[in-house]
Amino acid sequence: MIHVLLVDDQPLIRSGFRALLDLEDDIQVVAEATDGEEGLALAQEHHPDVALIDIRMPVMDGIEATRRIAADPALAGVHVVILTNYGMDEYVFEALRAGAAGFLVKDIVPEDLLHAVRVAARGDALLAPSITRKLIHRYVNQPLPTATDGTLPELTGREREAVVLVAQGLSNDQIAERMVISPMTAKTHVNRAMTKLRTRDRAQLVVLAYESGLVVPNSS
Repeated sequence: MIHVLLVDDQPLIRSGFRALLDLEDDIQVVAEATDGEEGLALAQEHHPDVALIDIRMPVMDGIEATRRIAADPALAGVHVVILTNYGMDEYVFEALRAGAAGFLVKDIVPEDLLHAVRVAARGDALLAPSITRKLIHRYVNQPLPTATDGTLPELTGREREAVVLVAQGLSNDQIAERMVISPMTAKTHVNRAMTKLRTRDRAQLVVLAYESGLVVPNSS
């Protein structure tokens, strides 16, 4: 059973999402919150698998709630998915940096919402290649705030290669094809890189690849 926390200040959004999610045999909404502060408290109480959190709320917004969830070792199993009306705006990028696993636009079709919840609960990548490319485009047009020499000495050569390919928007199967390895080995390289770099998910790995200088905008 996938346990879900809904955090949104709009009752209509919460009720609509809850009605849809509770119809599924493998998904259960365990709690609802109207702002980030309440959402954080409920996350600490219920330890949901997935927290669907609105990006803009009173008291505490979704970015700060995400940051606090990501910083709490006790909530390492909580995968935050940001909800937004605005698509790829500046707040979404801040949420990804804060530790969100991905994001959904609120007018998402029901099938995609259910798929996203299941993907996030597994801890798999929630950012589709098309979204990753938009993330890359953002970095192309914005100076890197914390660029280094890009060596990331924690990683092996193959792990660095896998991270570069993740940052180019490739799936594990595509990475395997490019590196001439099995999909399982590709997934292992990506997972080890995330562990060594202490990134919660693929989204943060992409952000770190650019912020570290491992991948340079327009280089791919």
